[in-house]
Amino acid sequence: MQDSALSLLPPIAAIVIAVWRKNAFFALLAGLWLCFFLSQSFSLWQGSIATGESIINVFSSLGNVYIVSFSLLIGALITLMNHSGAVNGFINSLNRLNLVTNKKRVSLLPTVIGSSIFTDTNLSMFSAGMASQKLFDQHKLSRARLAYLIDSTCAPISILLLINGWGAYVLGLLDGYQLSDPVGVLIATIGYNFYAIIAVALAYYTAISGKVYGPMKLSSTDSVSTDDLSIDKSSTPRASSNEQQTQNRQAKARVMWLPMLTLLAVTFALLFYTGNGDIRRGSGSFSVFWGIISALSLLIIMINSYRLMSFSEQRQSFVEGIKKMAPVVAILVLSFAFGDGIKALGTGLYISQLISPDVPLFLIAPLIFIAAGAMAFSTGTSWGTFAVLIPIAMPIAAQTGLPVPFLVAAVLGGGIFGDHASPISDTTIVASLASGCDHFEHVKTQLPYALTGGVLTIVLYSLVGFAL
Repeated sequence: MQDSALSLLPPIAAIVIAVWRKNAFFALLAGLWLCFFLSQSFSLWQGSIATGESIINVFSSLGNVYIVSFSLLIGALITLMNHSGAVNGFINSLNRLNLVTNKKRVSLLPTVIGSSIFTDTNLSMFSAGMASQKLFDQHKLSRARLAYLIDSTCAPISILLLINGWGAYVLGLLDGYQLSDPVGVLIATIGYNFYAIIAVALAYYTAISGKVYGPMKLSSTDSVSTDDLSIDKSSTPRASSNEQQTQNRQAKARVMWLPMLTLLAVTFALLFYTGNGDIRRGSGSFSVFWGIISALSLLIIMINSYRLMSFSEQRQSFVEGIKKMAPVVAILVLSFAFGDGIKALGTGLYISQLISPDVPLFLIAPLIFIAAGAMAFSTGTSWGTFAVLIPIAMPIAAQTGLPVPFLVAAVLGGGIFGDHASPISDTTIVASLASGCDHFEHVKTQLPYALTGGVLTIVLYSLVGFAL
């Protein structure tokens, strides 16, 4: 299947179903089944068995188990913070300090947080989303705008400032090419990573100017009822009775920010520890898992110390938070399995074969960027895109004389571009999850920004290619 156009069928089917039915779970499941139906010589029975085994195999990876557990527990953390009054206390504290007093400052809050935490994309998105959800509701800004702002800062910043798992991963992919300074190559990609730079610039422009375009115009003007500021009714279900009973409860601001700081501090410390002094080489999944355990433990201790909630209320909120995350985590699990299925089918290799070093020099970087974007869009993963296309970009650079950082940056930026545009991307799903936004509302409203950045990036790569 690696040399066959049939390998494109599962991702195309998944994307069509996702857009048509607005159901990411069914789309990924259908695409996953098609992967194994094709790889098992069109056998319905064997394809179905292999599909089930691939989903189970997701949990054979300890890293995946950590990520799934983190995603479920972050729901419990958010719900406990909401129900205990910690979020209300944090917002009132910001109001007293006059730090977040208007829509511009509210929009800048997740943008700045998303730009500041670049060691783990998921941690960055959840931190920015948790700190901003109620403020966006209070100032009548849609969750779709919040999802866009965190998605367009967290991932691009992480691929620019590669002091994280991505950096270690890319360094590993560069190993074996006899580079005199692979770290220097990685640093040099920053200036050439046009899509990531444009995405961050667009996010800051949107936050500062307050101007939006495309479907975001409709989402950004949605009104929020003052009797339920914690819920954006255009994108999330109505509040439960437990939330309605506790929405006026207010705790001290430290009940929110101390657990959040603990989450960040423990994650950073464990990244340093597991990376033997280099946070770029640390285990992100292990670190965020124990970070969330530490934050949850501290939050529960503080809730009990201040007598904010009864044990029964805590238990109900904990379970409710996990239940809220369960549907999206199910999609996350399927996205892991789908990525493995696509890799086994050889879709990435087939797309990469579209690139040839025989094309004009100024078109090579744009073609690599487009191929990386197509692969990430189709498979929903930038990790697999990097793994397939960096080993292709390196020989092309050697053969054509184009700078290695120039072509590697095209791969990295293309992977992020494809992630931003894809409805089946794990980072897009996490951004929706962290902001409390309907997933397809996020995809629909972010797509014009991603396409704008993509077109500008292709133009810039062509111009730089002419100049080199």
